[in-house]
Amino acid sequence: MNSKKRFGRIGVLAGGPSNERDISLRSGKAVHNAFLNEGLDAVLIDIKDDIRAFLDNNVIDVAFIALHGRFGEDGTIQKMLEDAHIPYTGSKVKASALALDKIASKEIFVKNNIPIPKYIVFEKGGFSVNEAQNVGYPLVVKPQFEGSSIGLSIVREKGSLDNALSAAFRYGDKIILEEYIEGRELTVGILDDKPLPVIEIVTRNNIYDYEAKYKDADTRYLVPAPIDKDSYDKASSLGIMAHNALGCDSFSRVDMIMDRSGKIFVLEVNSIPGMTERSLLPKAALAMGLRFNELCVKILENTLKHR
Repeated sequence: MNSKKRFGRIGVLAGGPSNERDISLRSGKAVHNAFLNEGLDAVLIDIKDDIRAFLDNNVIDVAFIALHGRFGEDGTIQKMLEDAHIPYTGSKVKASALALDKIASKEIFVKNNIPIPKYIVFEKGGFSVNEAQNVGYPLVVKPQFEGSSIGLSIVREKGSLDNALSAAFRYGDKIILEEYIEGRELTVGILDDKPLPVIEIVTRNNIYDYEAKYKDADTRYLVPAPIDKDSYDKASSLGIMAHNALGCDSFSRVDMIMDRSGKIFVLEVNSIPGMTERSLLPKAALAMGLRFNELCVKILENTLKHR
């Protein structure tokens, strides 16, 4: 059976209502082009208002989810697709919700003895800024649910904390104050529930924020990461541990930091990582000899195999 018949009509879901809409559209367009280049029957679907009506009125045989942030990564679209009996790529409802929720995922990492930075949770209207001393400065302030470093601030002194809190609280009622660990940024892509080559991310200001991710041409990605073998193996091991602890399926990307002493801390798991040729998961796959088009097809194959 050729691939076109095997997959049927592929709906690439992108856009969505989250703060990562523009990034999602980039991923969706790249995946859609990959499928067309492979001769597959694919349609790019810009998710806007009434996705239920779309699912009721349009026939797709499988959904490739390229939605980032809320709605796409929190289990919402996954539940809709399950209700419509449409197989979809990536993690199921519960794992998706856990991965996007930075507080819930940290609690699971602690239970599974996965090292994470020290942190506390602030709830809007129910905190004292003096509690930040329990983490210590510098610290990282981040919203509970946002991805792509949206709402994230590095706070180096108490006087800068109020502005960072205000910025993060724009995105929800709970935020995290996390120990800032100076070190080397690492990420481990997971594909077919196995770790891909470790990547080290080198940025201009040693902060992998929105600017460094999407705008700064000086950001470098070293594949495989030039770290010692024990650290490399540890990063790979922690990547698959974090992926499994949240119950993720097929693929994800696990972000980490390695401090100056060589200890590695897991920061978060992205259940739907970026999918452009600049993105980290495709870079890791390419290091294994898997071109972008082939990666997209392999993710589809895994979907049909497991569903």
